[in-house]
Amino acid sequence: MSEGLKLALMYMAVMSVIGFGAMGIDKMKAKADAWRIPEKTLFGIAFAGGGAGIWLGMEVFRHKTKHWYFKYGAPVICLLELIAVCYLFS
Repeated sequence: MSEGLKLALMYMAVMSVIGFGAMGIDKMKAKADAWRIPEKTLFGIAFAGGGAGIWLGMEVFRHKTKHWYFKYGAPVICLLELIAVCYLFS
């Protein structure tokens, strides 16, 4: 495995942990009727390499699952990120 691929996968893993955490925090804040993380921030994390974490957080916390743009957008972003990494490092 090339050094660049390792770095890209580590970056995506870190961003996914951040995305997963953001979804969990936003779900807790939603239950407490507190200030929320803006949806554009959640999508920004997804587009910055955290698509898998946003998608996993959505499923684990049952959060944003009724919003079609999250329901379909998170898996598509995750898939596009994986395709991009495979393409760039093949």
